[in-house]
Amino acid sequence: MKKLVGQVTPEERNEIQALFERRNGLNELAKILTADNAELYEKLVNDMAETSSKFQKWWDKMSQKYQWESTKNGNWEINFESCEIYLVN
Repeated sequence: MKKLVGQVTPEERNEIQALFERRNGLNELAKILTADNAELYEKLVNDMAETSSKFQKWWDKMSQKYQWESTKNGNWEINFESCEIYLVN
């Protein structure tokens, strides 16, 4: 079930979209990179952790700012075109 619970500004949307695209790119890179190149692998792991942290902090900050409805097992998702936030259960 998807329920509209809010909206963010285009600027806020741009922040999370950049993090979303970066996270997806890093995940794709992780599929092809092996631990053989230890230095590059370590950079990837660190970048993935940092990006995931920024991604979660954005959601935490926006949920506080806009007081979005939430549920125990639900999560929010954004429609990048409309800037709308949905609660998904």
